[in-house]
Amino acid sequence: MNAEIIAVGTEILMGQIVNSNAAYLSEQLANLGINVYYHVAVGDNEKRLTACLERAKSRSDLIVLCGGLGPTQDDLTKQTVAKFVNQELVYDPTGHARLMDYFAKTKREMTENNLLQALTFKDGRGIANPNGLAVGIYYEDSDHTHYLLLPGPPRELKAMFRQNVVPLLREINPQDTKLYSRVLRFYGIGESQLVTLLADFIDHQTNPTIAPYAKTNEVTLRLTANAPTQDEADVLLDELEEKIQALAGAYFYGYGDDFSLAEAMIAQLKEKNRTISVAESLTAGLFASTLGQYPGVSQVFKGGVVTYSLEMKAALLDIDADYLREVGTVSEACVTLMAKNMQQKAQTDYAIAFSGVAGPDQLEGQAVGTVWMALATPNGVQTYCKQFPHGRNEIRQAAVMFGLNLVYRALLAE
Repeated sequence: MNAEIIAVGTEILMGQIVNSNAAYLSEQLANLGINVYYHVAVGDNEKRLTACLERAKSRSDLIVLCGGLGPTQDDLTKQTVAKFVNQELVYDPTGHARLMDYFAKTKREMTENNLLQALTFKDGRGIANPNGLAVGIYYEDSDHTHYLLLPGPPRELKAMFRQNVVPLLREINPQDTKLYSRVLRFYGIGESQLVTLLADFIDHQTNPTIAPYAKTNEVTLRLTANAPTQDEADVLLDELEEKIQALAGAYFYGYGDDFSLAEAMIAQLKEKNRTISVAESLTAGLFASTLGQYPGVSQVFKGGVVTYSLEMKAALLDIDADYLREVGTVSEACVTLMAKNMQQKAQTDYAIAFSGVAGPDQLEGQAVGTVWMALATPNGVQTYCKQFPHGRNEIRQAAVMFGLNLVYRALLAE
């Protein structure tokens, strides 16, 4: 079954909201063995939406529409689709009862237009909305084109899809096999370099498939196997991953869509029973803030300081101010002392320090994007100088990622 997703809403075209629903639906449909070949965004306009439906019907088996099911004048999706498929709109009994109950319990006045949310197609199937009042709709026309109408708010769409749409799609599109995915995460290698390294596997992929994605400062590979069971899929995925790890394992740090390099580093600190502190200049607390997102980090992260100026570096890290004026704050000597003194003050196994030029102007004759880092370890201090491209915040984020990887690799090497 081939699908097309039509996102309805002028606010999408104006850039007022991001069309996150399309990404979510594409992933979920792929997991159900349904190919998504087209994404379309269209404003709240009957004529243009009808043109999108005509085009979608000519090339897709399943047309998924999201948005435009609410009570306001610009919510015209179900009315437009109903006219397109020649269906009468009627009240969905369950949706209508829920709507009436909601207004009765909240003691709010229900205006007539709210009833639009309970409408469905006479020969269609209403889909309950666990997190809202707008009923979803499923309908199959005489040409066996399937229409799926979903609400626009992601909180409503995702709950409706998980609870009520997945069983429906499995019913209308039964599969002997399923798609099982595994996400591998890499840092320190660009997407083009990784793809070149794995070109032979990618060029000859069948089952499993390999899909590379460039993320901010890292790359992921999604390996997807088509198999009857998870165990059978794991055999296929393990075999492919072994080959990938043999070529790119030096850059690999973990699995999953939601896993991060910070989590990998924190896990290693806990496993090795090590602690860390940080002295930040260029990054202005971003490294510490990144670690603070994760529960339980206090077991391994004792804290740190933000010393943006020369005077604060001298005052908080006990570095001689005259010496800093001589060597410069964007220098190997400066970050070495920042890391060593932070390690001593916090009494941690590791301490990392950052100093550099985020821009927009040069500093101490150093180019924008120049970043010095030092990692104090139980065995001494390692220093690094990197030149990061892009803008001010991108430089800071890239420095933090590089620092997380420094600590992670040092822990692995223990």
